[in-house]
Amino acid sequence: MAVSFHARSNSVPSLQHPQAAYVDEQLTRLRSSETVSSSSSSYIYQRLSNLQDLYDSLDKMNRLCITKQALSQDQIEKLIDGSLMILDLCNVAKDALSQMKEGLKDIQSILRRKRGDLSAEVKKYLATRKFLKKSFQKVLKNLKVGQNKETTDKSLVVFGETEEVTVALFESLFSFMSGSKASGKWSLVSKIMSQNKATCEAEANEFTKVDSVFQSEKSLKMEDVQMLESCIQDLEDGIESLSKSMIKYRVSLLNIF
Repeated sequence: MAVSFHARSNSVPSLQHPQAAYVDEQLTRLRSSETVSSSSSSYIYQRLSNLQDLYDSLDKMNRLCITKQALSQDQIEKLIDGSLMILDLCNVAKDALSQMKEGLKDIQSILRRKRGDLSAEVKKYLATRKFLKKSFQKVLKNLKVGQNKETTDKSLVVFGETEEVTVALFESLFSFMSGSKASGKWSLVSKIMSQNKATCEAEANEFTKVDSVFQSEKSLKMEDVQMLESCIQDLEDGIESLSKSMIKYRVSLLNIF
């Protein structure tokens, strides 16, 4: 979805407020993190946390009188639509993580009790993973964001750029969960760093490592499942916190009308 910001008129004062400057700094840090090649859940979680902080700051900025004066009704409506799209992405991610966690719990139960059809549960989990990967591909294919560079007011541009950064993060998250390479700006760095087998192995994440164990005939260990379950819990917590911040941000936009 494209969000284009045009200044309402030349008479509108620029948003030279400390809160606007702080938002811009946060956005710059998030953009810098896009160039980092990493396949760890802790890195994804940190980006989710940073994005949550950014939306909390935007929520505060939306409450400023000068922001309400600078944003047109059309801009506000587009931002509200964008916030709904992002909440939908949060729900897609939470639902996928929940499905995988339930499958892992069933496998854990069999490993703990040492009885039950472990092979059947593993196949069921892998089938779920295969279905989710296809779902992620469809979501990623439909994610389109406009280049929000039409306004000269830097403080207004941050709204559109925040949406871009958010979509890029979810692209990274879905690619991480499916075990594929993200197609964002960081993918070139990742590709360069993944030229040899050793590096590729080093970049394997929690999801792909467990997939590999499940798909082979290696003996399953409780530690393998617990490691992935812990990773999923961290991501769930990060997405849930982001969702709450997004709801507050959306409400502040609605209150501008």
